[in-house]
Amino acid sequence: MFFSLQLQPPDGGWTYVVSIILVSLEVSLTAVGLSTLFSLPIALFVGFTDFPGKRIVTAVINTGMGFPSVVVGLVVLMLLSNSGPLGTFDRAFTPQAMIASQFVLATPVIMSVSLSAVESVEQSVRDAAFAMGGTDLDVGIVVIKEARYGIVTAVLAGFGRAISEVGSILIVGGNIVFSDGESYTRTLTTAITVEARQGRYEVGLVLGAILLVLVLGVNWLGSWIRSKGRGERSG
Repeated sequence: MFFSLQLQPPDGGWTYVVSIILVSLEVSLTAVGLSTLFSLPIALFVGFTDFPGKRIVTAVINTGMGFPSVVVGLVVLMLLSNSGPLGTFDRAFTPQAMIASQFVLATPVIMSVSLSAVESVEQSVRDAAFAMGGTDLDVGIVVIKEARYGIVTAVLAGFGRAISEVGSILIVGGNIVFSDGESYTRTLTTAITVEARQGRYEVGLVLGAILLVLVLGVNWLGSWIRSKGRGERSG
């Protein structure tokens, strides 16, 4: 069985596998990039500011990490369907719909971990930046530099959440493949599901190994960044 993996390409050839990898990376990286741009300013604001209901906001952010992915996918599909409020954009069962779904799932992860990183920066650092005549923007930049390892860890955690997602992606993307075998909305996770159901375990194992390498690589990078950050603080 395992030897046949090296000899027999999947249906559609290895172009099929490559296209699935590219779609997975494109969707996940885009969603995580947009989520980072959205999450970081909010994490800075919540971390900097004392306001009524701050604990509730923080609790909501943390709770968001447990959103059921299939529910997120269902809500996004309802919004983008022809009968939904965003149906005029005709984005259902497209990579854009998948990006929207992964954005919703990755945002609480990135926001929560970034918030923890921002709040871990000592108050004396902020006070020193203000004392030197820094504006709120200047202080924010200083805090980002101090919390950079935690923020990068947050982004990597968000990517891990996105790249390994299957439920919502299957709902909003439709798991579509073109007639020539190239993927349109099929990702590594949804492809593994299809290959397993059709009994093509060899192809499923290849795709699973690729996904595992990506996830383990992200986890290793996150661990290395955290250890480097601890080393700098202790030094």
